[in-house]
Amino acid sequence: MNGMRGQGAVRILAISDTELPHMQNVPYLRRKYHDVDVLISCGDLSAGYIEFVASVLNVPVYYVKGNHDTGYAVRPPGGDDLHGRIVRFRHLWIAGLEGCRRYNMGPIQYDETQMLANVLKLAPRMLWRRMRWHNGVDLMVTHAAPYGIHDRDDLPHQGFRSFLLLIRWYRPRYFIHGHVDVWDRRDVTSTTYLGTQIININPVYLLTLDESSQTEHPKTVRP
Repeated sequence: MNGMRGQGAVRILAISDTELPHMQNVPYLRRKYHDVDVLISCGDLSAGYIEFVASVLNVPVYYVKGNHDTGYAVRPPGGDDLHGRIVRFRHLWIAGLEGCRRYNMGPIQYDETQMLANVLKLAPRMLWRRMRWHNGVDLMVTHAAPYGIHDRDDLPHQGFRSFLLLIRWYRPRYFIHGHVDVWDRRDVTSTTYLGTQIININPVYLLTLDESSQTEHPKTVRP
């Protein structure tokens, strides 16, 4: 929105996968993102990187783990792990699911049956919210992509079919993910599916959600 903010707007800085040098520069962060309200990580970032950005901007952190975030078992980043949870930030409801498709024996990987079980566990609260407010959640945060949307052909980067069911059943307003690298500007990074805006935020993306009017104003920030 080029510096303009509506009443009740929430500015979300989403990051994933790649630790960019300029995102570790204090003057740059304060100049570029001084009005951000919350930091969300879609995975595969060190705890130190996440905490540095959050501390410079003095904002709360929410995250899901990527398949390479095994170190979080010993040293998790400060903030709230969204996996399998629905949380409220101001007037927005946010949920998350970690991990990617199983391609070896890594602990933060799931086959389709396992991820579907995770999706089904969200049903009680998501369906209740959808019946009452049309959207089961305002923002869905994952590491992997939905199947056939922004994903790749190789198994580690294939998306989950169960995420397509999640969108069909729960109708989140926004669905953000990382995991798939985007260095070619011809790659599609924003797709609407059944009314849900799906965005590959890798490596950094700025999103503004208007709480009062439920009108979204996304803005891409690419390196």
